[in-house]
Amino acid sequence: MADFGSTLPRRQVGRYLRELRQGAGLTIAELARRIERGATTVQRLETGTAERIRLWDIDAICRVCGADETTSGALKGLAQQGNTKSWWHQYGDLIPLNFDVYMGLEAAARKLTSFQELVPGLLQTPDYAWTLTRLAHPSEPDSEIARRVELRGRRQIMLTKKNDPVPFDVILDESVLHRVIGSRRIMEAQLRRLADLGTRTNIDIRILPFGVGVPLGDLTGPFTILDFEHPATAGSIDPPVVYAEGYTGAMYFDDLELIERYRRAHAGLWRVALGEQDSRKLLREKAREVAR
Repeated sequence: MADFGSTLPRRQVGRYLRELRQGAGLTIAELARRIERGATTVQRLETGTAERIRLWDIDAICRVCGADETTSGALKGLAQQGNTKSWWHQYGDLIPLNFDVYMGLEAAARKLTSFQELVPGLLQTPDYAWTLTRLAHPSEPDSEIARRVELRGRRQIMLTKKNDPVPFDVILDESVLHRVIGSRRIMEAQLRRLADLGTRTNIDIRILPFGVGVPLGDLTGPFTILDFEHPATAGSIDPPVVYAEGYTGAMYFDDLELIERYRRAHAGLWRVALGEQDSRKLLREKAREVAR
């Protein structure tokens, strides 16, 4: 059996390399010829099945495909982290701070299941996103903040597109409704947007009220389970991943036992969270309260 625990960074490298090649308008054979490697080598790199990734190959592909310095540095960092059991991505370590590692996984996901203590990026209004991004990166120029917010907005299309939008089941801790981000006006708009998005058939937003205490007897912290095939699809070749974000970095788990623990945790929180309609009602009530 393949050791999926060591493949996650390699799968990430593969996705980005494939996007770079396609963006440059090259076939696998053309790229292989230009970097003087075999087509099989390039194919294995793109599918995340290469047993060993040579940094020279990453450099060469990035150069031929016109990748910027940040992307090139990030892919080399990912390649060096390709043999760890549970992958810890520390910001500003091997991977540049302004490279969003998680985004590549999210873009490939076919279902997202999450518990959050802030509004997740996929559901944020531009003003809410700007406020948080500016606070997180106080020394960045406005142009960089705008780029990050625009990127976050483009990610949201996966939830709102007409054809086959990605299902998103998210539990929001009630603290999300009370913690003011930016201003009362920004919060009002954000809460109303959450209530509106919750009416979509693919988005299910539930509020975990303060009144239920700590249902699991311990705090999980924010997490997202990413599935890369539809739930009904058997034999997925791309196993699910749990993403647990922290202040200085993020954990990525693809150990099946750990993933199952997170699924059970989400199910336990889901059982005691407010129902879909009651959650929307609370969001709209809180929005009116904030507006007053």
